[in-house]
Amino acid sequence: MEILAFGVQADEKPLIQQAFRGHHEVRCLDVFLNEDTAPIAAGYEVISTSVNAELGARVLEVLAAGGTRMIAQRSTGFNNIDLKVAERLGMTVARVSYYSPYSVAEFAWTLAMAVNRRIVRASTRTRDFDFRLDGLMGRDLRGRTAGVLGTGKIGEAFTRIAHGFGMRLLGWDVAENPACRELGMEYVPKEQLLAESDLVTLHVPLMPETKHLIDADALKAMKDDAILVNSSRGGLIDTTALVDELRAGRFTGVGLDVYEAEAGLFFLDKSLEAIEDDTLARLVTFPNVLVTSHQAYYTEDAVGQIVDATVRNVLDYKAGRRSENVLVPRS
Repeated sequence: MEILAFGVQADEKPLIQQAFRGHHEVRCLDVFLNEDTAPIAAGYEVISTSVNAELGARVLEVLAAGGTRMIAQRSTGFNNIDLKVAERLGMTVARVSYYSPYSVAEFAWTLAMAVNRRIVRASTRTRDFDFRLDGLMGRDLRGRTAGVLGTGKIGEAFTRIAHGFGMRLLGWDVAENPACRELGMEYVPKEQLLAESDLVTLHVPLMPETKHLIDADALKAMKDDAILVNSSRGGLIDTTALVDELRAGRFTGVGLDVYEAEAGLFFLDKSLEAIEDDTLARLVTFPNVLVTSHQAYYTEDAVGQIVDATVRNVLDYKAGRRSENVLVPRS
């Protein structure tokens, strides 16, 4: 059986081909799955998709009509898939429920430190042989407060690093993590966490309940000189409201690895095109904002684990097995 993999990055391709070797043939495409590209999957029983694939009702119907019966998504998040429609069409859907939490947690800290210590501005200056320190002053994080929204595996990994910095730890989640408690974390209401934290980081999944978790009111509740980091899902932040607060001169720094309208932009080269997204175009002009293109997970360790789990998901599907990665079981 040949598998069709959409949205495969150049660094990812050899890992996918090596992982499937000896099991199934795999055809890797760099294009992302959407309504325009869905017909390419005709004749493929199994396809693999990336987090930016569009798997709404129309795309799923095209896939099902072409013979696709299994979707193996190479990510933990699955808010891009209409699971009810997939179930109605008799399609099996699986994801990767776990991969290295350190990849994302370490990158979240990379963003936090970069905006705190003005690394991008400093690097740009020194390339022009401008070695002044004006405007580059940061702050010690030791003794300051880190607020972690979402204390699962990634939030815990972030918390351990914050503990190493000697920070006060505040947490918010639907369920407390005993490991974070042992590190000295105090669980508090979201409003208190936002009001008291010098650094706020997001590590919760995107669901209807968490859409715009950080909205206009939440942003106003934060300290004027706080640092905000989002390496989870773009839809957790109301970006329009964030731009309004940045225009008012608030926040020491904002580090974003995700953006709520990133589909059709992130993972693609748009350098020679006019960007029609006015909100994103405005966002990247702020000197205290650092935007990266959803790369927090992108380490050899994490991608290797994602690919290995994807192979297991396909093998489980062919064998009729069901694992914790299955979102819609085989009918």
